[in-house]
Amino acid sequence: MFSSLNHPLRDPLSKELHARPFLRIDGPASLSHLAVYSERDEDIHDRLLASLASAMGLPAPTPQHNHYTAKKGDWQIKWEKHTEFSTFTFVRSGAQDKLFSGSAMRDLPDSWLALLRESVLVAVHAELRCGEDAAQIRKQAHALLPGPVLVGTKVLTGGEVYCDWLVHDDHFSRFLILDLGFREAQAGRLIQRLFEIETYRMMALLALPDARRHSQFLGKLDGALSVFMRRMEQPGDDCDDAYLLRELTRLAGQIQANAGLETRFSASAAYEKLVLARIAELREERIEGFPTIAEFMQRRLLPAMQTCSSVWARHQQSATRVARAVDLLRTRVNLAQEEHTTALLEGMNRTARTQLRMQHAVEGLSVAAISYYVLNLSGAALRALHAAHLSLDPDILEGFLILPVVAAVVLFTGRIRRLGHDDPRQAAPK
Repeated sequence: MFSSLNHPLRDPLSKELHARPFLRIDGPASLSHLAVYSERDEDIHDRLLASLASAMGLPAPTPQHNHYTAKKGDWQIKWEKHTEFSTFTFVRSGAQDKLFSGSAMRDLPDSWLALLRESVLVAVHAELRCGEDAAQIRKQAHALLPGPVLVGTKVLTGGEVYCDWLVHDDHFSRFLILDLGFREAQAGRLIQRLFEIETYRMMALLALPDARRHSQFLGKLDGALSVFMRRMEQPGDDCDDAYLLRELTRLAGQIQANAGLETRFSASAAYEKLVLARIAELREERIEGFPTIAEFMQRRLLPAMQTCSSVWARHQQSATRVARAVDLLRTRVNLAQEEHTTALLEGMNRTARTQLRMQHAVEGLSVAAISYYVLNLSGAALRALHAAHLSLDPDILEGFLILPVVAAVVLFTGRIRRLGHDDPRQAAPK
């Protein structure tokens, strides 16, 4: 009954703490670890697990799960799916084969290995040896791990780890783990942390090639931007400003086209933090004459990560510079356009004033012309009345009519002009 009260996410979130249990390894063992990463095929991880389970006669994996374990005799497999990659860890307990012979992967079918083509980012062989056997193998560490730098360290107060961080001729890296007094389940936790350190290290370094290419791009972009900024300081015509604005906008587009690299650089920084956290969990103690894992990473990994972070910081600075240059030039272009608009308006005002003066002159001439025609008509009428033997002098009367006629015409034309101004059909819409 109480289950109906639970939030739908309670169970999955509670189980998240137990989603990736450590391997339980007792006694000597040979292990192999693969990290699969593919940018082009997102479904490869589940497909590989299902294919391997079917080929090895193992229980079918449950859909939508990110963790899978199975055991078959002295052999076991552990699979984990992460955001960008998945890992396969194979364990053969009680192994007595030659060290780093890959016995944990010996029974894997070739058809399944062929499915891994160009997707394996990390491949590691690890050997766990215990007691007196471990003390004897310690003397062979240099021969088993012939890399230029042999890292050796005491871990968890009960064991030692040796590695050279080199990809050997079999295309696998190597870890040699000596159990000199581990407590229960410590060996499994240690080995998983070592595998995670190598996997997260490689995932973090995925950003380094992008950083190098992007650094070259930023060098060219900064050079072009400096040229354009110097041209902006020089006086030029509007055409030159328009050209500069187009070019700066193009640079801004190129910057934005590479903004997607932020995801890769952010992931790289997150993986770096995981590497450092896993190293801290080892609780290392120095073995005289050997660098520790922390020291090795401090010298090798951190410079690469600082390169990535500095390149992205430079990208942001370049983007800011380009945006400011575009804003400055756009402001200058706007000011030039406003000056042109102001000059154009002044010219239009002068034209309007000239037209108004011409209109007044035309109106004055119209008054004179209309008055002239009215007086002519009036004179014709007066002469007609004089011809009809009326006692009046048409010339004198016509002279008296000049002022009244002109005044009447002026008033008439003024009224017409006022009526035109007051016409609601010509008024501006509100």
